[in-house]
Amino acid sequence: MNQIALFRAVTQTLIDHVEELTNLDQAIGDGDHGLNMRRGALAIQARFSDMEGQTLNESLKLAGLTCMSTIGGSSGPVFGTLLVTLAKELPAEPQAADLAKALAAGITALTRLGKAEVGQKTLLDVLDPVRELLAQGGDDLVRRVCEGAFAAAQATADMQAIKGRSSFLGDRALGHVDPGSRSTALIIAAICDSIRSTSPAEPRP
Repeated sequence: MNQIALFRAVTQTLIDHVEELTNLDQAIGDGDHGLNMRRGALAIQARFSDMEGQTLNESLKLAGLTCMSTIGGSSGPVFGTLLVTLAKELPAEPQAADLAKALAAGITALTRLGKAEVGQKTLLDVLDPVRELLAQGGDDLVRRVCEGAFAAAQATADMQAIKGRSSFLGDRALGHVDPGSRSTALIIAAICDSIRSTSPAEPRP
């Protein structure tokens, strides 16, 4: 798959959902997550010409460094670190098991970066279930990964926030989906849709 087409799908998804992500963050955060993700998406789109002729790993690293330099708040280092780690870990033609191993390395890197763990209402609560699905493999994997990512993001509404600004809200953060988890699910869904682009479009949760 052409990585530019993949990045185009992901970045456009984030741009299209800026209002949703902003509203989620206004409920339990600084209210700027949607705008920050859109800024990063537009910055990555501006680098598409630089991605011409690059390998997937090179483009992932470029996108990660772009996130670090353009996205405000904690999202820049978080998503940047994830992309740079994936760039280091993925083989040239990754299979599901390779993706699972690379995500495991990404989770470790993010845990080290933010001192967060799975179960604390962060994007890790989407990445880890997706990692498990990829490691398991099996039939209809793309669909199950997509649905699993959305379900995992929705499940953060029932989690107590431990990290970030939302942690100061205590029980008031309950009932609200973590914005970073939702944006991560949207990214994963965009990748899944790109993989199955020849299939009929399916409604997004």
